[in-house]
Amino acid sequence: MSATKTTDHETIRHWAEERGGHPATVKTTVHKGEKAGLLRIDFPGYSGEESLEEISWDDFFNKFEKEHLAFLYEEQHGKSKSRFCKLVSR
Repeated sequence: MSATKTTDHETIRHWAEERGGHPATVKTTVHKGEKAGLLRIDFPGYSGEESLEEISWDDFFNKFEKEHLAFLYEEQHGKSKSRFCKLVSR
């Protein structure tokens, strides 16, 4: 596996959308007055339907910057586009 780390918003957004993903938050981690808790990229058809809630890219990146996160991702897995991604500390 060859993963790349970035904080570039456009790179993250493009990578996710190219794979059908969208920004999401874990429902049970959103505190009063916040628009996002723990961040995730959600892909349709995966197990996040019950636990994740779609949020805007603006809300995603506001929390991303507030928490000083970076996006770790893989472009390819074999011959197909990889969906491997992880949010990590900078």
